[in-house]
Amino acid sequence: QVQLVESGGGLVQPGGSLRLSCAASASIFSIYHMGWYLQVPGKQRELVALITSGGNIKYGDSVKGRFTISRDSVKNTVYLQMNSLKPEDTAVYYCLARREIYDYWGQGTQVTVSS
Repeated sequence: QVQLVESGGGLVQPGGSLRLSCAASASIFSIYHMGWYLQVPGKQRELVALITSGGNIKYGDSVKGRFTISRDSVKNTVYLQMNSLKPEDTAVYYCLARREIYDYWGQGTQVTVSS
């Protein structure tokens, strides 16, 4: 079982930046795809960014050019650098580890973009 712990959320003004971190319980990046999803009340989770075990990256349309996903295999940590934040980025952000049919989720971290 993979355990994921997110951190780095908080309150930021529009135009500001935050960096989210997701620490995995083991060295899994070579076999798991890692990603970030967001969820707002009443809606399904939607993709923010995904980095495959092979290093390919995909971003959701709403964050392209503003957010960057990266990983540190030594620290077993995935990052989401969020720049030029907008009020509509406000959501709970979840870290995901995916392998075949298995999905593991973190507990989520709240990001609020407001003046």
